[in-house]
Amino acid sequence: MKTVILGVHGQLGQELQQTLSGNVVGLGRADADLTEPTTLRTMLHAQQPNIVVNCAAYNFVDRAEDEPSTAFAVNALGVRAIAAACAELDCVLVHFSTDHVFGIDGERRAPYAEADAPGPVSVYGASKLAGEYFVRALCRRHFVIRTCGLYGVRGQGGKGSNFVEAILKRATGGLPLRVVHDQACTPTAAADLARAVAALVANDAYGLYHLTNDGSCTWFEFAEAIVRERGLHAAPTPIASAEYGARACRPRYSVLDCGAYARLGLPAMRPWQNALKEYLATRQK
Repeated sequence: MKTVILGVHGQLGQELQQTLSGNVVGLGRADADLTEPTTLRTMLHAQQPNIVVNCAAYNFVDRAEDEPSTAFAVNALGVRAIAAACAELDCVLVHFSTDHVFGIDGERRAPYAEADAPGPVSVYGASKLAGEYFVRALCRRHFVIRTCGLYGVRGQGGKGSNFVEAILKRATGGLPLRVVHDQACTPTAAADLARAVAALVANDAYGLYHLTNDGSCTWFEFAEAIVRERGLHAAPTPIASAEYGARACRPRYSVLDCGAYARLGLPAMRPWQNALKEYLATRQK
């Protein structure tokens, strides 16, 4: 069984390379650039994989507002090329999406199931949703996985950091911690997600899945938990999204219901609090 991971240098790609079994080939942007669909197709045909796992993405949420063509070139058109190549090869495609495909319902306070209608509020969210549609339309044997608030130890991807690391850096540096209190989601450890994905792709129950750690919190509550668990003397300050002034809109509520995964009888992902404790302990080692 040969698996090709695209975007292997990111935090999820690194965890999947360590977790998936069989012959796992990890490729970075230099090997597989999603903005070059012809080269991408040629490379995948040369690899002859049984499974393609796409972790590559344009994930600069705010910058996408000013660079929509780049966001769509990677997250939509590049994904279309991958899906088409996988269809030609009749291999399985595992593609990762985001809770940012939701958000248009500002009054929502119930977790989103896979069957709920999406409605993004940013260019990034719209580009990721377009990529989902290409995968589902072009590649019969697919797993589209939406996740949320990802953080990992092994790699930090193109952004160079994640929320946990950003909070720790500011807290240990004595810098102000102003964190939004009106956006709720589920922080998810990349290691936990990788294990769940490995269990999922071991069967042929293709389709759309939500996969996150269990529970939910606001970003402010997550920041409080980070500094508390790390034993730091820092006090995050809650602020409204409008006060933070980010370039792109974010969903006010984007907690995902992982019901489709649960119905397969696979091991449930643990509470986000437990995952955070292990992440911080592993990080210190």
